[in-house]
Amino acid sequence: MYDLIVIGGGPAGAAAAIASAQQGGRVLLFERGSFPRHKVCGEFVSAESLGLLADLLDPQEAGLLRDAIRIPEARIFVDGRTLHTEITPAAASIARFDLDVGLWNSAVRSGVEARQQVTVQQISGTGPFQVTTSAGDYQSRAVVNASGRWSNLNRESAGNGKAGAKWIGLKGHFAEAAPPPSVDLYFFDGGYCGVQPVNLEAEKAGSVNACAMVRADVAVTLPEVLSLHPILRERASQWKPLSHPVSVGPLLFRPPQPEADGILRVGDAAAFVDPFVGDGISLALRSGVLAAKYLLPFLSGSATIEEAALRYREEYNQRLAPVFRMSSRIRQMLSLPSAVRKPILSALQYAPGITRFLVSQTR
Repeated sequence: MYDLIVIGGGPAGAAAAIASAQQGGRVLLFERGSFPRHKVCGEFVSAESLGLLADLLDPQEAGLLRDAIRIPEARIFVDGRTLHTEITPAAASIARFDLDVGLWNSAVRSGVEARQQVTVQQISGTGPFQVTTSAGDYQSRAVVNASGRWSNLNRESAGNGKAGAKWIGLKGHFAEAAPPPSVDLYFFDGGYCGVQPVNLEAEKAGSVNACAMVRADVAVTLPEVLSLHPILRERASQWKPLSHPVSVGPLLFRPPQPEADGILRVGDAAAFVDPFVGDGISLALRSGVLAAKYLLPFLSGSATIEEAALRYREEYNQRLAPVFRMSSRIRQMLSLPSAVRKPILSALQYAPGITRFLVSQTR
């Protein structure tokens, strides 16, 4: 009998497992895949979560933060305009290839029993929970679902996604001489591509992460995406591929669902944030730690699992859900027809304080 079983070893699941183990819980962490691996991700960690990440990482993994490139500026290229906004304090750029391994190793060193290449097939019961996996059956007093947006465990919410055009995500690493220390967003009809510098252990020269969200009827490969914006096309013409591109899809946007049947959901299992706001990793870490926080009274015997789930849901909706609403509004604004978008962009270009405010509301 475990105190907590966490399903999914990405940033959200690892954060929940580590935070619970740090509080004395007996934790079992399952990951369907294996590390290291590349994931479609902007690899941007906002400054608001760097302290939290430092608390989660084992001292042996401190180099992830120490060596991370700092990002003090964002640039948005849209309709022939360039919008600049400061990122204060500066964010960090950390490759998921390294971050996921660092968090996994930190979980193991914190006392978490962690197993890779195990698929969770079913969860039953309401406490204790019965967790059926490809490696056998397990029992736990509580469960955190960090299995991601396409998991078989989240089928009941898959139909809640926004209908319409099919969106996909694409990502690759490239060599670029002296990339600027900024996160650059290139918008075009049918999507956008974000580019920022990132340290890759095997690459001593400059390297960048290019991560795109695009309608499938507009582009289905990263080279196609890189050709859709004139400034990005010119910049990318000098790049050398450093990794095989990876893709995911379809991307579904739905209202956050942070809890179901007494099981706390974190990261993408709870909701998928519009990637261009660059706070996916931060929200994953914060939701994981938040889940561990509200499970502690239950595990210590001072609250029921229903009370723990209710308090987590309330805190999630108050602190994290507004980010999803604001990011959705900004994406919808940038997706308006060019003629409608033009006066809005003019206001943002000549009143940078508005842009800074919008960015602050996605943190």
